[in-house]
Amino acid sequence: QVQLVESGGGLVQPGGSLRLSCAASGTIFSIYFMGWYRQAPGKQRELVGVITSGGTTNYADSVKGRFTVSRDNAKNTVYLQMNSLKPEDTAVYYCHLRGRSDVGDLDPWGQGTQVTVSS
Repeated sequence: QVQLVESGGGLVQPGGSLRLSCAASGTIFSIYFMGWYRQAPGKQRELVGVITSGGTTNYADSVKGRFTVSRDNAKNTVYLQMNSLKPEDTAVYYCHLRGRSDVGDLDPWGQGTQVTVSS
């Protein structure tokens, strides 16, 4: 069974920065992409940014130029560097990956980490 463990959330003032990390453990044969989604109160979960095994990235328009997704393939770890944070970035951030294991397709989600942007 593959598990995703997130860390790095917290409270930050507007304009500040945070870095989230997510490590995948378990039997993983290949990862197509890893990345981050978020869900604010009363809203649907939305894409933040993802990165493929080849390094191609895709971001939500609302975070382009402020957030950066990176990945350490050897450690099956993905990072989210968040700069110039705004109050509207407040949400629970979830790590997610798509890939394959010895028993089939992988589609796990992390438990979520709270990010609060407030003065």
